[in-house]
Amino acid sequence: MTMNVVVVESPAKAKTINKYLGPGYKVLASFGHVRDLPAKDGSVLPDEDFAMLWEVDSQSAKRMKDIGDALKTSDGLILATDPDREGEAISWHVLDLLRKKKLIGDKPVSRVVFNAITKKAVLDAMANPRDIDIPLVDAYLARRALDYLVGFNLSPVLWRKLPGARSAGRVQSVALRLVCDRESEIERFISEEYWNISALLKTPRGDEFEARLVSTEGKRLQARGVTNGEDAGKLKALLDGAAYTVESIEAKPVKRNPSPPSPLRRYSRPHPPSSGFPPPAPCRLPRNSMKAWISAAKPSVS
Repeated sequence: MTMNVVVVESPAKAKTINKYLGPGYKVLASFGHVRDLPAKDGSVLPDEDFAMLWEVDSQSAKRMKDIGDALKTSDGLILATDPDREGEAISWHVLDLLRKKKLIGDKPVSRVVFNAITKKAVLDAMANPRDIDIPLVDAYLARRALDYLVGFNLSPVLWRKLPGARSAGRVQSVALRLVCDRESEIERFISEEYWNISALLKTPRGDEFEARLVSTEGKRLQARGVTNGEDAGKLKALLDGAAYTVESIEAKPVKRNPSPPSPLRRYSRPHPPSSGFPPPAPCRLPRNSMKAWISAAKPSVS
């Protein structure tokens, strides 16, 4: 009669599943994770491709011994831990430990998952075995490495600075999701060559202004630096005649008059009503300069 060892996480599940499967199976529980990273320096080695040094505690070692003893007289191993990431990692840990002890040999190993502890769900899972999901295990290893490298160092800081804070762990899944989303965006990105084109031009009177091509579609041109509304109109007509559509023209000189205006009133540069442009926002002189000008402008008393 064939005999298979089935490994689950919970001992309560083990008893129920053993009833469903019958005498040809021996269901044992791992009681969760069977090994973990010790809380000391050197458990994760970033310079060695993030190698991890795992540790098996005494209770887990006893349970792994029971699984190994049962496997010696069995025909195969079935890993039936939970269907989530942690369950996949537990199956990977169990299999890795058994292989290091050379207890597997050429015996078949399969992975089954079920979302409900019912006879139908369990039997359907047994009829559809698969291999261990290595990408899911890699996600667990990345989360565990981040937990150790970041959480172990950051959590004590939170305990000192924020009373009542528990830990900085369990943020690795979010970080991993952000990394994966960013990588997907990079893979979907299609590079396209583009140019920023600008030129420094002059009006017929010699006033300088800057023109910038903002779009090649429709030949739209954006210009600024025209000194008055009359020149703005001439420039717009000139550019429109050259098959360019002017998107906007600001009546704003490139070189301003360095002489300061009167400090006793708000000021703005004059705009002829025909230009069609709103006046610029009013401005003030700095406070220190204002005080100096006011003091100099006080009338003398004879």
